[in-house]
Amino acid sequence: MKEHLRSWAFLVAASLFCAQWLLLWAVKLPLPFPADILLPGLGVLGAAFMLTWAAELAQMEVSKGLAIALLALITVLPEYTVDIYLAWTAGKNPIYTPLATANMTGANRLLIGAGWAAVGVFYWLKSGKKEISIAKNHRVEIFALLLATLYSFLIPIKGNIALYDSAVLIAIYGVYVYKTSKAGITEPELEGGPAELFSATPRNQRLVINIFMFLLSGLTIFLAAKPFAEGLISGGQKLGIEKFLLIQWIAPLASEAPEFIVAIIFALRMKGSEGLGILVSSKVNQWTLLVGMLPIAFSLSARSLAPMHMDTRQVEELLLTSAQSLFALIVLANLRFSLIEALTLFVLFATQFFFTDPTFRLVYSGVYILLAAMLFIVSKQNRTGLKELFTAAWSGGN
Repeated sequence: MKEHLRSWAFLVAASLFCAQWLLLWAVKLPLPFPADILLPGLGVLGAAFMLTWAAELAQMEVSKGLAIALLALITVLPEYTVDIYLAWTAGKNPIYTPLATANMTGANRLLIGAGWAAVGVFYWLKSGKKEISIAKNHRVEIFALLLATLYSFLIPIKGNIALYDSAVLIAIYGVYVYKTSKAGITEPELEGGPAELFSATPRNQRLVINIFMFLLSGLTIFLAAKPFAEGLISGGQKLGIEKFLLIQWIAPLASEAPEFIVAIIFALRMKGSEGLGILVSSKVNQWTLLVGMLPIAFSLSARSLAPMHMDTRQVEELLLTSAQSLFALIVLANLRFSLIEALTLFVLFATQFFFTDPTFRLVYSGVYILLAAMLFIVSKQNRTGLKELFTAAWSGGN
């Protein structure tokens, strides 16, 4: 009885966090600093908790992989909103083109360098274990990310993002979703919480509740992310931070908050594999569907089939992002993620902020690629893991 009351209290609190922002958004009430950051931030926090429960409950109807894919798609909606807006604006005003790619590269690197690392650290703090064993069903998203990462190296080489890039990347995402949907449904382990409250309700009622939880959290994230990001950017501008850097790092910090919170919640519940799986799936979303949507939005806005051209800085940023993704994938190939690997990803990411010279973007790209090559050569487990990705991913990831 006490556990049920606690679950209801969590559910009510998360609902109120979402509701307060939906109400504030509806009445268009102007908010002073710091309420313009705090209140939409609370909305995102409440929605993140709601999403974790919705994803757990959804596993009673669909495969765990598909539930995580849906969860990841909802949590990256804010990033889609910001990036597609910037790409659409760039179609009419070329000055915005660097900002569209800045936001995308910043979000991708933040996801791996800070997000993946955070899951490893919080899982260790909670469980005392220095390694996360990744479930075999996550091979599908790891393999999809591998394909997208290998293809992504072509973009900085040619210096633009074109509509045929969209076709390839969106096709990879489509196959990924198809494969996750074909995986078998297993009985989820609902260890207390709101998801368990509704697990015993009749199926039709449970479906309505589950859909409502997804819709409420998704709508809150969609409406809260932009004001949250704008509040952070406004604060950064007052401190005199360069606009490119604000778009590249401060805006993604806000828009990535939902999946960061969701993944850390799973890690603190000692579900490290699920937490990491969410962030890998989010990376698949960003590296395929999101990047693929940019030239589409750009072309529709410009009323032209011409690609989005990138300057030297954008090329370097995208190369660095691809290189980081490659190293991270080699790390995960053996379906193990250790605390040392988590800290390595974070240190390589964090130290980049101390070197502002453009040359260091190429240096770090080389370091990531060199480390990936060394790990592939030295570790038999990682080489074997990569081979198994190619043989197992298309059969459902087992």
